[in-house]
This record gives sequence, structure tokens and C-alpha cells, in this order.
Amino acid sequence: QVQVVESGGGLVQPGGSLRLSCAASGSIFSLNVMGWYRQAPGKERELVAVINSGGSTNYAESAKGRFTISRDNAKNTVYLQMNRLKPEDSAVYFCHAGFIDYSDYERFYYWGQGTQVNVSS
Repeated sequence: QVQVVESGGGLVQPGGSLRLSCAASGSIFSLNVMGWYRQAPGKERELVAVINSGGSTNYAESAKGRFTISRDNAKNTVYLQMNRLKPEDSAVYFCHAGFIDYSDYERFYYWGQGTQVNVSS
């Protein structure tokens, strides 16, 4: 059974930093893309950042210059370092993991349960 487990959320003051972690396990296929999304109350889930197995990254405009996504392929883990946090960054942050079956290139995607980030003074 595939598991995608996030950790590292919490309460932080504006201007502070948090580091989120997400570990994916349980699939017989290769882990390809991993990413972070977030959803604030009353809003749709939105992309924050993604990274593929080769290390290529893509960020939402709101995250550029403040957030850094990285991964440890040996541990099937992705990280999101968030600096200079703002109140509008408050949301539930979800990890998204994509596996690929290289025999036919079929892809399988999974979500974590989410971790709450609150930025408030």
C-alpha cells in the first residue's frame, strides 16, 4: 500500500521559516515527480512547487525567491524550505507523489493527508 506522509507544519510568525518533509513509500514503481500543493479555507488547491527525479523544479509565482523544493531520491523524500513566510501562506500543505511504470509509462499519483501551516503573530 502506497503511503505519502508529510511532516513539519506548525505555527510561525511572519518572516519566519518552516521546513516541510514528505516521504513516499510502498510502490513497486519508480518515484518520478513530487510536489507540494496548498489549500487555504474557501480556496482551491494550488501548486506551490514540484520537482522531478532529475532535479528540475517549477514554482508558483508566490513561492519564487522564498521557497525551495528539494528531494532525496535514496529516501523517496521531498522537502519544502519556506522562508520569509507571510500570513497569506497559511494553508494546509499537501504532498503529491507520482510513480511511473517504465514498462508502459503508466503513471500513478497519490496525495498525502496534509499538514497545517499557520503564519500569524
